[in-house]
Amino acid sequence: MTTVFSFTPGTLPILITIPHAGDRLAPGMEERMTPRGRKLPDTDWYMEHLYAFALSKGIGILRANFSRYVVDLNRGRDDAALYAGRPSTGLVPLLGFDGQPIYQDGQEPDADEIAARTDQYWQPYHDAVQAELMRLREQFGWAILWDAHSICSEIPRLFEGRLPDLNFGTNSGASCAPSLAEALLARAETLTAYTHVRDGRFKGGYTTRHYGQPEDNIHTIQLEIAQSTYLASEQAPWPIDLQAAANLSAAIEPLLTAAADWRPEGSRYSDGGGAVQKATLI
Repeated sequence: MTTVFSFTPGTLPILITIPHAGDRLAPGMEERMTPRGRKLPDTDWYMEHLYAFALSKGIGILRANFSRYVVDLNRGRDDAALYAGRPSTGLVPLLGFDGQPIYQDGQEPDADEIAARTDQYWQPYHDAVQAELMRLREQFGWAILWDAHSICSEIPRLFEGRLPDLNFGTNSGASCAPSLAEALLARAETLTAYTHVRDGRFKGGYTTRHYGQPEDNIHTIQLEIAQSTYLASEQAPWPIDLQAAANLSAAIEPLLTAAADWRPEGSRYSDGGGAVQKATLI
């Protein structure tokens, strides 16, 4: 069986998680899906391409291999709604973002299947996230989780109008230190080719809200990217615009550099090899 996720650890106190780029399906699932559902339209396309630079900078990447239609790794096990007054996309989605059914009539997963998928796919992924964050915090004194996403820039069922290009989510400021968010927004201001917003339509999903515990030296940020910034078309088959993607990747890199350069106030930074440096106050 295909592994639930792919993981390459890094040498900096940052972990990039990519929960929605996978395109694998659970056994027996595809034949029960609608033609539209089989195309996996709500995938976060080409995320590993956009973040390919990160590994060379020493930033670890944990990428899910299975589709969000199997189980959504950015929702809690309790399937609690994230945004009041908005349609919930679900722990195990039955509808696409556009409201069209994912499964043929009568072929939807029941409660037992949902529980089994959660145990088989959701739990190992989150066990790995938790373990890596604990390792990084133990080694460096703090850890930053960067939850990487993309989405179609216009989805009337989920939000009005057109999204900004870069949507930073910090759970309304609760998931990371204010100085970290300020450093990222200051860097984003220099990216004049892209619009951005903090805690707009996307404040961060389960990952941001659950792991973001700055008082315990775990800081999380979600970056939701409008797919119009790097796709040649936001319709099937969602072709990438290689030049636009290269430009976007070059814009994301200084954001992660700002995160890597950030230090918690009063911290002492260990490089992992025993050397300890006095951190720069932000």
